[in-house]
Amino acid sequence: MPSAFAYLTSEVDWCEGNFEHSEVIAEYYNTISNVSFFLLFPILLYLNHQYVQQRRLLTQPVSLFSGIFSTYYHLTLSYVGQLLDELSILWTLALTYTFWIPKCYFPGFIKDRTQFVCLVGIATIVCTLMSFIKPAFNAYLLNSISLHLLYLTCQELKKCSNPRVHRIAAFMVMWWMLAISCWLSDKWFCAFWQRINFCYLHSFWHVLISIALLYCCPLFIYFDSRYEIPAFEPELEYWPSDSWPIALPYLALRTPYKRC
Repeated sequence: MPSAFAYLTSEVDWCEGNFEHSEVIAEYYNTISNVSFFLLFPILLYLNHQYVQQRRLLTQPVSLFSGIFSTYYHLTLSYVGQLLDELSILWTLALTYTFWIPKCYFPGFIKDRTQFVCLVGIATIVCTLMSFIKPAFNAYLLNSISLHLLYLTCQELKKCSNPRVHRIAAFMVMWWMLAISCWLSDKWFCAFWQRINFCYLHSFWHVLISIALLYCCPLFIYFDSRYEIPAFEPELEYWPSDSWPIALPYLALRTPYKRC
């Protein structure tokens, strides 16, 4: 029986051919495309430094592990790599729920955030244990969680009349739909892409979901700031400038003007 760390022991083998461009890297383009995750963290940290100073949350640093383990997974296509890749995403999502879900969306039987943290922790541990039974199913579960995040976004947009917030949400959904389309197409229609010799859609997924997160994170911390940092007025700005055709959104915290 091969070791769980051995090459090609994963239950999932993506559409890209194995060892076509390197004797060491199993899926070359699926591996190097993870560079987008390593760029994502410092960009978000730099642009949203005001929010980080106020809240000091650990979600963004933890998300680096998703890039590390995804790189290891596609480099080896090992069983352990598959588990680490999926579990890093699961725990990143769990931390996102723990820190960023407003209290008004807690279940009725939850009294405070401490109880909510315990609930999310138990659910995450159960899902972690289940992933050892059927790792391949875990990927579909993780993608379905994004539907709930989209629902929460819609609920918050109903309370917000700022057109810039709605525009950033629209861009987030657009990039997410493009990303998930690439993921599903690579998974379900691999035979077609192999016939036309274009087996790189999973690497596109890595890049497109990173772009979606560049819109998603400022949007969610904007919603969080409205609840958790009442001393400041949150505003979504664009870097380097609003006038540039391509610009990155970020959260700015303004001190409200107080009349004497």
